[in-house]
Parts: sequence; structure tokens; C-alpha cells
Amino acid sequence: MELLVLVEHRRGEIREVTFEMLTKGREIAQKTNSRLNTIILGKNIRDKAEVLARYADRVLMIDDERFEFFNSDLYQQVLSNIIREVKPILTMIGHTSYGVDLAPSLAVSLNIPLITDCLDLDIQDGQLTAVRQMYGGKIYARLNVRKSESYIATIRQGVITASEGNLKGEIIELPPPDIVEPVKKKFIEYVLPKIGEVDITSADILVAIGRGIKDQANIPLAEELAKTLGGVLACSRPIVDKGWLPPDRQVGSSGKTVKPKLYLALGISGAFQHVIGMKNSQLIIAVNKDPNAPIFNVAHYGVVEDLFKIVPILTEKIKELKKKTS
Repeated sequence: MELLVLVEHRRGEIREVTFEMLTKGREIAQKTNSRLNTIILGKNIRDKAEVLARYADRVLMIDDERFEFFNSDLYQQVLSNIIREVKPILTMIGHTSYGVDLAPSLAVSLNIPLITDCLDLDIQDGQLTAVRQMYGGKIYARLNVRKSESYIATIRQGVITASEGNLKGEIIELPPPDIVEPVKKKFIEYVLPKIGEVDITSADILVAIGRGIKDQANIPLAEELAKTLGGVLACSRPIVDKGWLPPDRQVGSSGKTVKPKLYLALGISGAFQHVIGMKNSQLIIAVNKDPNAPIFNVAHYGVVEDLFKIVPILTEKIKELKKKTS
């Protein structure tokens, strides 16, 4: 069997969701004795193909100036032909602005099943099973997709931990394709969204606050701890709903997915919607006075205590240690 992962790259960089999908693809390939393929379309992409060869058995590459920027019309035509030729049982695409634009029309053009926003995937006896959230993230559902010779799935960013590649895959450069159908879309320019004063998705240390902070006037307490640790402040949805912090600080299914080296959760109960956005953090420490708070189910270390007793002491201890080592 064949598996196929579409590489997503933007402004000269391969996006992390690509390596997450390749990690999942390698897991499925080993289990099903399949070959893992990845395909990259772009301009001057040989260096990227060499990186990808560490993660896949085969790297299919089309180097053409028409693919310098993403265009779903062009991608659809090229990928339709490649999928027909390679016949992968599963094609994985990132559940991003690119994937949401491309995957539905690609599935329709090939008349194959599509399942979107997947948290996990598996293939058993030639049939795809997928894990998705339902009812606003309150439950996880494992779904059996109707039997087909081929499937397309979009994968949510940040839910799979990417592993290092150690393969020596083959790089196959494909000839520039003939574009038959008219291309209705045209790339003009990147218009980046406004970025707040911090980007919590790139922070190594996050101090996140929830309802337990009680009042907006108490936020500086947690903010000082974050600065002392060399991190930034994040929050759960109730804090944003109250208007205490801007939406770009929110972690969770309706906020951002983060994977810092340290995630310190202060007064956060640990609802499904929040946990899905931070569960892959390298180290999770939770402080909550409720011993039954769900956050302790995902935390590596937990402190059952009032955060207002813990945070000031912790901040001072860290400051003391910094003075000793400076």
C-alpha cells in the first residue's frame, strides 16, 4: 500500500504540520507495511526535498515557478493526477487555511471520501478510522469511514508530536505538469493577521491562568511569575470571555494549540476544550486547589493548593536562584 503526505510550506519554510503528518504516516506505514510518500510543489525546493527525505520513503518533487505560491486550483489539478497514478490508500493534508481550501474540491474531483479536522488516524483491514471532536470538543469520537480504495484526511495542527526523521528516502523529480483547466485564482500578496505583543505558539515557557485567578486585578501576579521564568502569559477561554486578556492569549480548541517546553497551569480546571490545545507540552505543571480537577489527568506534576499561596513563593524562589547563578 501507498501513503501520501502533502507538504505545506510558506515563505520559504516547511510548516510544522507537515512533520506531524509524516510522523503519523510513518507510524501507519510501519503497521500496515506500506510505503510513505510525500509530495512538495514549489520553486527552488531541492533543499526542502533533501530534508523531507529523512522522513519519507519517497519524496515526489515538482519544481516549477508556477508553484512558488500556494494556489488550490493548480494544486488540485496536479494532485488529482498524482493520486490517480500513485493510488495511495490515504492522502494526508494539513487542516490549515491551505488544506481547508484544497481538500474538499480535491476529494470531489476524485470522488473519494474526505474526513476533516482529524486528531488521530489509523487503518485497519484497509478501512480508515479517525478520531475527531464532537459537541464543541466535549467528547472524542472514533469514526469508521465508509470502505474505499482511497481516502483524504485533513489533520489538525499541533495534536501530533513530530519525531526526528532517520530515513534515507528517494527524491524523485517529476516533470512540470500540463495545466488543462483554467486557473481562476491568482496569488497577489500575503496579508498577515495582526500579531499581538506575544505569540504564545512560539513561546518555550507559558504560564496560563484560568477561573482560579478570580479577578482581573490578580493577573499581574501570574504575569510577574511568567516574566521571572522568562516566559509569557496565556489563558483559558473564560479569561478571554471576560475581556481580561486578548484572544491571542487563549489556549484551546477555540484558541491556539501550543507545545512549549514548560506549561504552568494556574487555576485551570482542565476542560476538554483547553486540554486539546496544550496536552502535547513537554512538561505540564498544574496548580489547583481542587484535587479532582481534570487538569491533573494530563499534568506531569500537580500541586493541590490555592494558587495565591503558591505563586508569590515560587516567584521569589526563582528570583533568588537567578541571583545566585548570575
